[in-house]
Amino acid sequence: MLVLGLQGSPRKNGNTHFLLSSFMNEAEKLGARTIIVEVDKKNIIPCKEYYICEKDGFCPIDDDMNKEIYSLLRQADLIVAATPIFFYGTTAQLKALIDRGQALWARRYKLKLNDPGRKWRRGFLLALGATKGQNLFQGVSLTAKYFFDAVGAGYEGSLTYRQIENPGDMEKHPTVHEDVEKTVKDLLEPFINRKKILFACRENACRSQMAAAFVQYVAGDKVETLSGGSSPANRINPLMVEVMQEKGMDMAFRKPKSIAEVMETDRPDMMITMGCEEQCAFIPDIKRQNWNLPDPAGKSIDFMRNVRDEIEKRVLNLIKEV
Repeated sequence: MLVLGLQGSPRKNGNTHFLLSSFMNEAEKLGARTIIVEVDKKNIIPCKEYYICEKDGFCPIDDDMNKEIYSLLRQADLIVAATPIFFYGTTAQLKALIDRGQALWARRYKLKLNDPGRKWRRGFLLALGATKGQNLFQGVSLTAKYFFDAVGAGYEGSLTYRQIENPGDMEKHPTVHEDVEKTVKDLLEPFINRKKILFACRENACRSQMAAAFVQYVAGDKVETLSGGSSPANRINPLMVEVMQEKGMDMAFRKPKSIAEVMETDRPDMMITMGCEEQCAFIPDIKRQNWNLPDPAGKSIDFMRNVRDEIEKRVLNLIKEV
């Protein structure tokens, strides 16, 4: 499972950094893989209201959102946004990232595409402020709620702390360690015992991507899907994206990976190969199946549709088995 942290504070090693780091450390203890995006260090250009995203689902701005962050938001099982309060809202750096979530909102609500992980992904807010005002977190909580909905994550709540102003205040807080430990356990418990299935094909651009998406959509609460290729392509196959859209399935922002890259961070319980038997790495002590599906790369759209439909049938049977 992947926990993605969005560090919204521009201050190095401050109270927000301590709070998010504590959260991620607890997640790692429960077996999660964690990534922290230091938002202030990324090239994130504020939304320019081009409205192109509402027509084709992609933002035309060439920055780290397109190069990295959209993809991470789609990969994550849990997204954690952390921010100090600036005038009853988030920092400007984090707000720029939040506003660019409009592209993902458009894919769901304008183009009617389903992100396969949307039903299972969770979102959580960490926030702290210097004052003790009753309404201190109202604005940021509303922003977080609608941001998480836009990026396909259910808003699971927040940990908020008042009167945190001086260096070290968060670390000295009397309940923060217990708060974080309990919260992380509650959030990650549904993900801990999921079976891990690795789908492998030659390029990780068509078959294995489709299989992983179908499993994630149907049984993401019970199965964690991985996918990789023996010789990964530079990008996913656009024809595959098109035929999956016919099923209402959103394959945007996926990137091919090698099997070796997947194995660096995850060890699957099962590996299903799709026509790369001799090229796909042998992994000892792992159950293995071969679906022997033809490679649709370079073939007609009807050929791609037939492979898609066969994969969907096999996925439904697989879910019954596991």
